[in-house]
Amino acid sequence: MTKETAIKLFEEKQVRAVWDAGQEKWYISIVDVIAVLTESVDPNAYWRKLKQRLKEEGNETVTNCHGLKMLAADGKMRLTDVADTEQLFRLIQSIPSPKAEPFKLWLAQIAAERLDEMQDPELSIDRALEQYVKLGYSENWINQRLKSIEIRKELTDEWKKRGLKEGVQFATLTDIISKAWSEKTTKEYKVLKGLKKENLRDNMTNTELILNMLAEAATKDISAATNPKDFE
Repeated sequence: MTKETAIKLFEEKQVRAVWDAGQEKWYISIVDVIAVLTESVDPNAYWRKLKQRLKEEGNETVTNCHGLKMLAADGKMRLTDVADTEQLFRLIQSIPSPKAEPFKLWLAQIAAERLDEMQDPELSIDRALEQYVKLGYSENWINQRLKSIEIRKELTDEWKKRGLKEGVQFATLTDIISKAWSEKTTKEYKVLKGLKKENLRDNMTNTELILNMLAEAATKDISAATNPKDFE
């Protein structure tokens, strides 16, 4: 099961989200949603009181919510309560706000966009481009990063054709490729860069991206020329 973090914007306000590829759903920070809907000076306190009240009422939605580590304002990964879109729709009913209906439409759009991207990967690349520009990356770096996404997808598609599974098998092969050009596994490289949950490739230099792309492209070509039985 893989997860992908993202920052969504609703009326210029940030809403942290995590895409769970295994369950094919978004998990969204409840505190961020409360901050958007209530404009409370302390959305954490608002959520604590609301959660307590809903639990006392026997609300199952609150019981089913769980926590995930997300990047906090202080730059650290901290545990925060999250909910999927269905749970959020129910929670929003308990938050009096004129923004409730527009926010519901926004949630539905976010879910629909992700499903569209699964059907047409080019859409996800276009949206990634927009996001990297907003984050201030250089045009040259963005071009390299988008190319690396394309090559990575070609490689993983080839692995899938060979019957390999996402998760441990993909991670093991990725580590082999990483060590081939950097002499470090993915985890070791993240430690070197002082990263935790952040995406390693988003923190690579142009040179690192190019070296990694060359290694993955070569691996893809070798995989394509290999007898599938060798992977059994």
